[in-house]
Amino acid sequence: MSLIETLIDKAKAAPKRVALPECEADKTLLAARKILDDGIGVPVLVNDPAIIKETAERAGVSLEGMEIVDNTDEAAKEALAARYMSYPKLILSEKGAKRKMKNPMYYAMIMEAVGDVDCTFCGHTNTTGDVLICAQQTIGMQDGVDVPSIMAVTEIPNFNGPEGNIMVMGDCGLNAEPTSEELASIAIATCDNAKALLGWDVRCAFLSFSTCGSGTASSVEKILEALRISKERRPDLKIDGEFQLDSAIKPEVAAKKVKRESEVAGRANVLIFPELNAANIGIKMVQLFAGGKGYGHTLSGFARPVADSSRGASVEEIVGDIAMLVIAAANASID
Repeated sequence: MSLIETLIDKAKAAPKRVALPECEADKTLLAARKILDDGIGVPVLVNDPAIIKETAERAGVSLEGMEIVDNTDEAAKEALAARYMSYPKLILSEKGAKRKMKNPMYYAMIMEAVGDVDCTFCGHTNTTGDVLICAQQTIGMQDGVDVPSIMAVTEIPNFNGPEGNIMVMGDCGLNAEPTSEELASIAIATCDNAKALLGWDVRCAFLSFSTCGSGTASSVEKILEALRISKERRPDLKIDGEFQLDSAIKPEVAAKKVKRESEVAGRANVLIFPELNAANIGIKMVQLFAGGKGYGHTLSGFARPVADSSRGASVEEIVGDIAMLVIAAANASID
């Protein structure tokens, strides 16, 4: 059984309410039908009912069993905005919230903030930038995290690492040149997301060209500062570095290069790249040279689970991403 099949089965064991605001897209309703029929989650369609009906007819999708939330209902909008004012991480004013809720994506995430749904899936019609701004303004960041990030769960044939052929990597899509504070945020959020999704005892390594001072550069200093900040903010997490890749995942190499006690060296199952160039190159090398696969559009770092889909994603990919989001929602520690 593939990783994504395993995750879909795991999601079926604890289905959650998933807000889907992009109801003008056929793929939204096709995916909604499948997640409902397969028992992955309960789709909550957030949009103008006329748009939902038009899309359903065009896509040939039955809406039976799905919940429809009308974001054009002014009375409902007023009531939801009033409830949202007690949200602990409130950013918007009540007037601002009501204005933003004309956009179904904002309405959906405010529903999530007040607990009416467990997670929100969007991004195959909205841009990543739009999704990030919406989530930052409505849901906010988890404690100890300054920036959102994207983690990738990779499945690598013929690789036998600490978790078999599975490895988690971050940040794989958002932060081009993170500061030490941002790098610490990425590590913390990726650890929490990996634990929620996979149930691992997470061991997180900051990657570098250097292992424990074998090289000197400003990038190494940045990683060491990120490590200090990570440990200060979240002493409960197993985070260490700076490590070269082999020192991070191969016990025999770690035994030679890491001359101190470490819960992570040689056994890391979460790898944090120093910046986006390295992450992008690393992920593509896994895919192109090793035939590996990368999954995951769940955004790390927000106080509640949100996913940013690729606009080119197929219905099958969307269903897999929603399954991962459902698992994260089932296991997340809500701030």
